[in-house]
Amino acid sequence: MSTCEAPAAIPDVQNLADSRQLAINKVGIKSIRHPVKVQDKNGEIQHTIAVFNMYVGLPHNFKGTHMSRFVEILNSREREISVESFEPMLREMVEKLEAETGHIEMTFPYFINKAAPVSGVQSLMDYEVTFTGEIKAGGVYEFAMKVVVPVTSLCPCSKKISAYGAHNQRSHVTVTTLTNNHFWIEELVQLVEGQASCELFGLLKRPDEKYVTERAYDNPKFVEDMVRDVAGSLNREARVDAYVVESENFESIHNHSAYALIEHDKRSA
Repeated sequence: MSTCEAPAAIPDVQNLADSRQLAINKVGIKSIRHPVKVQDKNGEIQHTIAVFNMYVGLPHNFKGTHMSRFVEILNSREREISVESFEPMLREMVEKLEAETGHIEMTFPYFINKAAPVSGVQSLMDYEVTFTGEIKAGGVYEFAMKVVVPVTSLCPCSKKISAYGAHNQRSHVTVTTLTNNHFWIEELVQLVEGQASCELFGLLKRPDEKYVTERAYDNPKFVEDMVRDVAGSLNREARVDAYVVESENFESIHNHSAYALIEHDKRSA
């Protein structure tokens, strides 16, 4: 007869009570990579890698949350997470972590095939996209999409005061939208590019380079112009309920950037 004792139960420290009476708004894991698939406007599927941040709200009476469950939730889905599985994954996270609120951010590179303006030669442009899903108190789901769009901006002041030429630079226009209906990534990118001095292309031939240089010169924009023009387009877009528009111009004649931001919630207007 064996004299070995049964192993003692492994304590679950996270489930211990906490007496400090301080709730935590977000606790979880950051910067974990996982495969995702995203359908583009043409119906094709892009397979890419996303960086996830996953959080839940922690009530004041719990000492900690179960960090391993976040990873389990990512890996329990299909191998590649899709846009369609985003909300169900968020609700599963809140349920398994026994939380009332939850938050997931999914950031990934997204590619759009673009044709050069004159030659028509095609090339891929990449854009940084972030999907943010949130379960609020009461189980209300909210979704936001953020896209970073690189564009060209040409300085109106430089053009006005110079005998010839004008300084221009690459700019990042970052738009975060809260929508009430489906809004394609391509649509948001085109909306932003249409308000820049000129859009960018992955590949240009000499006739294309002439075109984009002259296009920017004929369409000068301050950083203030950029955010106002993009915001104006978003105000006219019925699918957008709220937005944040940011523009950062990486100045070519200064060792600093120019920056502007407009934030607007159309529901409270």
